[in-house]
Amino acid sequence: MAKKKATVFVCQACGYESPKWMGKCPNCGSWNQMTEERVASKKDSASSARANFTGKRAKPETISHVTVEKEDRVKTQIGEFNRVLGGGVVPGSLVLIGGDPGIGKSTLLLQVAAQLHHTGGTVLYVSGEESTSQVKMRAERLDLMDADFYIYPETDMDAIREVIDELKADYVIIDSIQTMTHPEIDSAAGSVSQVRETTAELMKIAKSNNIAIFIVGHVTKQGAIAGPRMLEHMVDTVLYFEGDRHHTFRILRAVKNRFGSTNEMGVFEMQTGGLQEVVNPSQLFLEERLEGATGSAVVVSMEGTRPVLVEIQSLITPTVFGNARRTASGMDNNRVSLIMAVLEKRAGLLLQNQDAYLKASGGVRLDEPAIDLSIAVSIASSYQDKGTRPTDCFIGELGLTGEIRRVSRIDQRVGEAAKLGFKRAFIPKNNMGGWDYPEGIEIIGVETISEAIRRAFR
Repeated sequence: MAKKKATVFVCQACGYESPKWMGKCPNCGSWNQMTEERVASKKDSASSARANFTGKRAKPETISHVTVEKEDRVKTQIGEFNRVLGGGVVPGSLVLIGGDPGIGKSTLLLQVAAQLHHTGGTVLYVSGEESTSQVKMRAERLDLMDADFYIYPETDMDAIREVIDELKADYVIIDSIQTMTHPEIDSAAGSVSQVRETTAELMKIAKSNNIAIFIVGHVTKQGAIAGPRMLEHMVDTVLYFEGDRHHTFRILRAVKNRFGSTNEMGVFEMQTGGLQEVVNPSQLFLEERLEGATGSAVVVSMEGTRPVLVEIQSLITPTVFGNARRTASGMDNNRVSLIMAVLEKRAGLLLQNQDAYLKASGGVRLDEPAIDLSIAVSIASSYQDKGTRPTDCFIGELGLTGEIRRVSRIDQRVGEAAKLGFKRAFIPKNNMGGWDYPEGIEIIGVETISEAIRRAFR
């Protein structure tokens, strides 16, 4: 009688393994995520030694004898994509791109494939979800037929590895990792074991052969990339494609990047011909602002090396129920509660019986301390029913004692506001010296939140 293959129960949320089924994962606390899978074979190629396509294996070297070959990044014509990656595509890197269904991940990478082909490299687009004719139909709609890159509809990792070696590909796009299967793993495609082992195989291919590989990852209902959390630790760069698919604007943001900053943000607009980069997102976020509206204040936020002007809107209304509500979109809800407490204690605004609804326009996410002053002014504007000037902007961190604290890169922030026609900039008093003021804008230094509110509405 043949011996039955051993099985384990694997949590599909975190990868925890258990010999028996459990309703709740003891590692991550998720319910009903334990799925039975067969134990992987010891001959699993993901656990073999790392070697390139020629069979050459790495050998240990002393750090003084390691030679570093300077390789320039490969720049595409999509400037926003280059910015988020840290300046361009790094050869030998493994990049994971996640986002909601229909957000535009495949569209973006199809455009990137065409751009990389024009740089002179060999590009292989591996489609696990679409046929070659379907990919070509999308390429025709995006007007990308002048780029003659390779399309390969396959999900088997052994076959994909052979084709990469045969074509001597410089760039590989996997769409998507949840459809890929490793022949040594018996579980279904998209399971924790399959995602983990196929990603490990792609990592070895990228590092051993100096091939840049892009991976598309599906996301869960909670917005995280599906599969084990270790997937994000294995790759070099993790990008999230954000935005509402019912609107045209998309934001590409890096949450991990071994070759650049994680603070960069790229803004795109979905049009009939594909994704078009937005060179001036500040103008985009401010173009629908109503003049004289209350509860509105503009902040200059730094997204990596780029200053971006964003309108913060507040709606303060008397509460109907016993406890006042605090709702924020595009910013931390706890930050809003803290600022409202400071306004009540230090500025004399009675907000404990007021519902507060705040949002950052344009769908952008703001999380730096310099937005505090703008949030406070927008709340005060709605509460007092007094509008700020449409040409005013507010920059500063708010302390618990009511002081306005200094922020970084104040010259870049104010310079961007001056370019867009703003006439007054409220900044921390301690940021007033040590830099040249741009022409056409008045710089107002404020020390406390009470002073800022008083001077903003007079």
